[in-house]
This record gives sequence, C-alpha cells and structure tokens, in this order.
Amino acid sequence: MKIGFAGLGAIGTPMADRCAAREGLAVWNRTATKAEAFATDHPGVSVARTPREVAAGMDAVITCLPTSGDVAALLEGSDGLLAGLAAGSILVDCTSGDPATSREIAARLAEVGVAFVDAPVSGGPPLAAKGALTIMCGGSAEDVARAEEVVAPFAGKVVHLGPVGAGHAMKAVNNALLAVHILALGEGMVTLAKAGIDPRAAIDVLNASSGRSLASEVLIPERVLTGLYPQLFRLALLEKDIGIAEALARELGVAAPVLASVREEYRGLRASLGEQADYLDPIRAAEAAAGVLLRG
Repeated sequence: MKIGFAGLGAIGTPMADRCAAREGLAVWNRTATKAEAFATDHPGVSVARTPREVAAGMDAVITCLPTSGDVAALLEGSDGLLAGLAAGSILVDCTSGDPATSREIAARLAEVGVAFVDAPVSGGPPLAAKGALTIMCGGSAEDVARAEEVVAPFAGKVVHLGPVGAGHAMKAVNNALLAVHILALGEGMVTLAKAGIDPRAAIDVLNASSGRSLASEVLIPERVLTGLYPQLFRLALLEKDIGIAEALARELGVAAPVLASVREEYRGLRASLGEQADYLDPIRAAEAAAGVLLRG
C-alpha cells in the first residue's frame, strides 16, 4: 500500500516515522524544510512539493493538520489534494477536527470516488513513537476497515464509533475532559501546596484515590513536578477542541454548562498566555498567581 502523509507536526512526525518502512511513502508539510529533513533521516521517503504530489499515485493519504478547515483548504486548487487523489483511494484524516466539516469533506470526496474516514488520535507523541495510539474512527464499516490497515503502523487500538464525524466528536469530548482535569488539578494542587502539603505526596495520594486521571498520573509527575514544562501541545489547539465539543452539545440540544465555563476560561488563557503557550501552561500560571512551585 502506497501512502502519502501530509502534516509533520508534533504528533504527525512520529506517526509518519512509523510509516516510513512502507515502500513509497511520500511526505508533505507546509514548511517544506521539515519534509526535507524527514526524508533525509528516512532513506526511501520522497518529498512532495504540493498536496497534489503527496496524493498522486497513492492508495491512501493521511492528513494530520491543526484544524478541519486546514484539511478542507488542502483539497482546493490545481495543486490541492483533490487534483491528486485517484478514484478508489482513501483519505484518512487524523486531525483533531470537527464533525460538520468532516461530513462536508467526505461528501466532496465521494463525488470523485474517494473514501473518507475521520480518524483522530490520542496518546500524544510518546505513544505515536511506540505505535500505540488510540484511533477514533468515523465512516462506513468498509472504509474503516481500509483505514485500519493505513493507520496500523502507529495504532495500538482502533475503534469504529459510527458514521463520518463520529471520530471527531469523540476526540473533541475527550480533549474537553482533559482540559477540565488540567484546570481542576492545577487549582487543587496549588491549594494543597499553599496548605503545606508536599506536591509529590499529594500526587501519590491522588493516584491511589478516586480523583486520579491521566493529568495526575502522567502529566503532573513528568512535566510539572520536574519543572520541565515541555512544549508538546499548544493550548490554542486544546481551546479549539473544547469549542468543538461545546458546539456539538449545543447543536444536539444538550445542556453543557461545565463545557461552556471551561471554554470561556481557556479563551481567556489563550488570550493572556499567547498562541504558542503549551496546554499545561495554565498550571504554571496558577503557580505564579499563588506564589508557589509544584515541585517534588
């Protein structure tokens, strides 16, 4: 199976790395130097100069971009994906996108005989590098079965959730819950530190109790208590995902006051911390506001 890969960002790069052993892999990135560096590190991988080139002659194309709008824009023009995708091929979109735009993209591709599966991922760069991501799929059973073969190099678990858009709905709600956990844990940990409780001891208790989460089990110990705060996932993208989840709830007539409140909080954080802030920087801001450091 020949695959084109578009989008060599923080998670796209290790995903593409897992695909590099496949014969005929082509990569494209908006910043061409990233694609060139990737190809240099992976003999046999070719660099596509345009989205059209990354799709030409391929059985499947994987997109991993910041937004569904970016994917839709990539289709357009004489050098766009649509100009290169052949009838019978499949586009597997691993972007953390929105269901409505995914359905529009799928309908557009169906007109030219190209299948579409929304397949956002969870697990971050570390699990991508291990080939252990969870893939949340939306599409027909036949198309998802094809997509499963496409994503196999970086997938640990593939779940078919429903029609096109279901994968992106699932990912948006998942990330919204992550955002809730990060905010609540940051506030709670700062409160405990101000109360004189050692942050490491507090985390040990939380992780043996009912308040534990990925944020407490992995993110705080590895990235906050160490003081490392690596820049791995932009807060702006998490805020985008919360917005997708909130909009979905509103569209379906579901009251979601917690999501609405968290969305407003993240909007404010995005404005104050900037577009390049990491998604854990709200905890750093809480430390600064309280005058404590969560280290242990």
